[in-house]
Amino acid sequence: MWHRESVVSTGDMTLSSLGLDIDPAVDESVSATLTAVEEALRANVASADPLVAEAARHLADAGGKRFRPMLVALGAQFGDPSAPEIIAAANVVELTHLATLYHDDVMDEAPVRRGAPSANARWGNSVAILVGDYLFAQAADLAASLGPEAVHLQARTFARLVHGQIAETVGPRGSDPIEHYLHVITEKTASLIATSARFGGLFSGAPAEHVEALAGYGETIGIAFQLSDDLLDIASESVQSGKTPGTDLREGVPTLPVLYALAGDDTDASAVRLRELLASGPITDDDLHAEALTLLRESAAMKKARETVRTYAEEARAQLAPLPDSGAKRALEGLCDHIADRTS
Repeated sequence: MWHRESVVSTGDMTLSSLGLDIDPAVDESVSATLTAVEEALRANVASADPLVAEAARHLADAGGKRFRPMLVALGAQFGDPSAPEIIAAANVVELTHLATLYHDDVMDEAPVRRGAPSANARWGNSVAILVGDYLFAQAADLAASLGPEAVHLQARTFARLVHGQIAETVGPRGSDPIEHYLHVITEKTASLIATSARFGGLFSGAPAEHVEALAGYGETIGIAFQLSDDLLDIASESVQSGKTPGTDLREGVPTLPVLYALAGDDTDASAVRLRELLASGPITDDDLHAEALTLLRESAAMKKARETVRTYAEEARAQLAPLPDSGAKRALEGLCDHIADRTS
């Protein structure tokens, strides 16, 4: 299962909308880039075949956070943010991300994605898989227009995505479940976010040292980003996360708070009861689900998971040290705070 992210509409995902204190010039530049990315995305999912065109537009039209294009745009602030390659680079990462979602929904047999019927529910599994493949092909074709380095980076990133998916599918295989889970997140989610930040620096002409710093930041903030989404599934109301709270519990997806709870040795009654509930796998009974969700929200495991998110967010901030002080750097630092604080 490719991790499901909480849903925020494209129009809501601007730097200023996150409540960050952003340099107006940076906010304007990033917003302009995202608008151009959105226009180009519609063209890049087009096809001469009406069915392919409709199915490929399905998720693009449904919106999403566009977090990866945002990091491309922010990374570009350390070079020339108006470089024409930036729009194409942002489309490469977003097309790659969208393609994984089509495959994800087939693997999960998911009926809904981003508030609309999933592609597999509407057109069947075969069409959904092939449309995902088509979007991967479109991403590769666009990467080729950016040159050999972009092709290599996109291919290596895709390989990491696949390795992460395989690792999740086969399970820990004797390794520590928590270490395995963090490895899966790093490969499946953080790798593409790292490439997004790298692309922004690379194709804006930023110095090599800054490009590497951006890539390191992207990988680490990517882990924090996914972990915080997992916590939102437990901690938030549906209006905040865009999905019913406790969906992962109901589906038996072992996210970090669950793994911490299962690994705990607390002897108090609530911790023991929580372990009993979680050990049974998917919790589909409504009463048991409500009980588990309440216990998990108040557990030491949830507190530990929040601390883990903050640790990764602070590590991401440290990765920014080589970058010059600027409005763009402060925006990236602000994202660290936002991701750490939104699950508090």
